[in-house]
Amino acid sequence: MMLMHYKMYEEMMQQPQSLRDTLKAEKSHLIELADKFKEFERIYLVGCGSSLSTCYSVKDALGILSDKVVEVYTGYEFYYHKNLENENAGVILTSQSGETADTLAALRRGKEQSFYTVTITNESESTMKMEADDTVLTRCGKETAILGTKTYMTQLLSLYQILFRLEDTSPFKDVISDLNKLPGISQRIIKDTEEENKQYAEKFKDFDFYYCMGSGPNYGLAYKLAMTMFMEGALKNACPLYSGEFRHGLIERTEENVPLIFLDADYPGDELTQKSVNFSQKIGANSLIYKMRDYSNLNSLLSPFILVIPLEWFIYYLAHYNGEDPGSTRHIGKVRY
Repeated sequence: MMLMHYKMYEEMMQQPQSLRDTLKAEKSHLIELADKFKEFERIYLVGCGSSLSTCYSVKDALGILSDKVVEVYTGYEFYYHKNLENENAGVILTSQSGETADTLAALRRGKEQSFYTVTITNESESTMKMEADDTVLTRCGKETAILGTKTYMTQLLSLYQILFRLEDTSPFKDVISDLNKLPGISQRIIKDTEEENKQYAEKFKDFDFYYCMGSGPNYGLAYKLAMTMFMEGALKNACPLYSGEFRHGLIERTEENVPLIFLDADYPGDELTQKSVNFSQKIGANSLIYKMRDYSNLNSLLSPFILVIPLEWFIYYLAHYNGEDPGSTRHIGKVRY
C-alpha cells in the first residue's frame, strides 16, 4: 500500500513547537491561575472525548501526591448533577474548539451557580473563551485531525501547570521542572518511535476490537486511546479499563483473537498491570505493552505525555493499513443532538 501523509502527520510533527509556544505565552498566566485555585477546597474538571481524558489523567496524577479534592465530569453529567458543592470551588473546562455543546452547557450551569470558571481552549474567538471568567489559550494553530494531537498535549500541559503548583513541595516541583523538558523530549520520541509502531500496526491491522488498560494517570490515556484514537481515528472498536479491573470480567475474554494494550509507568497500580500482562502472555493472547521507561526518564507522573506519541504512530498506521484517513470523520460534525 502506498504511504500517504495525512493531515494528522503534520499535526503530530507540530506537537513540540505547540508545547513551546503555549509555555512561552501562558506560563505566567498559569502560575496566576494556580494561585487562584489554591483558595478553593474543591476543584471540578470538565471535558468530553479527548479533553475528558486529560482531566482523568491529571486528577489521578495529583491524587498520587495530594489529598486535594478534585472531581471529573463529562459536560452533561456536570450540567445535570444536583449535588455539586459550589462554595469555595472552581471549575476548569477543557475544549479544543471552545464550542463543545456538552462542555459549553456545563460552563453556563457553572456560571449560574457562581462557580469560578476557567476554560482551556485552542480557539481565541470561541464561545467558551468569551463566557468563562478566565481562559488559557493553547498555541497550536489550527488543528483539523479528529484525534487531537497537539491540542491534547497542550491541554494536558496546562492542567498540570495549574494543578501541580497547588503545593510548594519537592514532589510537586519535580513534576513542574520536568514539564519544561517535554518539548525537546517529545521531538525525539516522535522521531524514534515511528518505524516500530508502523510494524506493530501492520501486525495488528486485521483485528477489529481492542482493550486498553492503564493505572493512575495512564487510565486517562487508555480512555483517549480507546474512545478517540481507536474509534474515531482507526475506526476500530475499543474499550478502556483501569488495570485493576482486568480480573473483574476481561480475564474471561482474554484469548488469542482479542488484542490487549497495556500502559505501564511503575505506578502503585501497575503491580496489577504486570500481573495482567503475565497472565495474558501465559495463555498466548495478543498483547502490546508500552512502558514509559522505554522512552524517557522523566517523572513517571508525566507518562501520558510520553506514551501518547508511540500510540499516535500506531493508530496512524493502523488506519492507513485499513484504508482510512486517521484524521477524518464519518459522523462527528454532521450529527447534533
